[in-house]
Amino acid sequence: QVQLVESGGGLVQAGGSLRLSCVASGSIYRINVMSWYRQAPGKQRESVAHIATDGFTNYADSVKGRFTISRDNAKNTVYLQMNSLKPEDTAVYYCNYRASSEYWGQGTQVTVSS
Repeated sequence: QVQLVESGGGLVQAGGSLRLSCVASGSIYRINVMSWYRQAPGKQRESVAHIATDGFTNYADSVKGRFTISRDNAKNTVYLQMNSLKPEDTAVYYCNYRASSEYWGQGTQVTVSS
């Protein structure tokens, strides 16, 4: 079992920044992929960014150049630095861990006002 706890969400004005954190605990595999997804009201959950233990990253086109995913393997923590936020970034952001199994965090709300 793996537990994921997100933090860092909140309310911010358009153009502002937020940093999300997700701490993983439990049976962590040395090689894994940690990701951020988001789900806006009335929409399907969508991928935002992924990072492997070797540091390889992948981003959704909608956030490229604005969001940066990073991780601290020693702390089993993944971060999402979100800059130049837009109202359309408003969503619940979920942390995801994937190795032999897949786990989700409880989500953290990000609201961007115009």
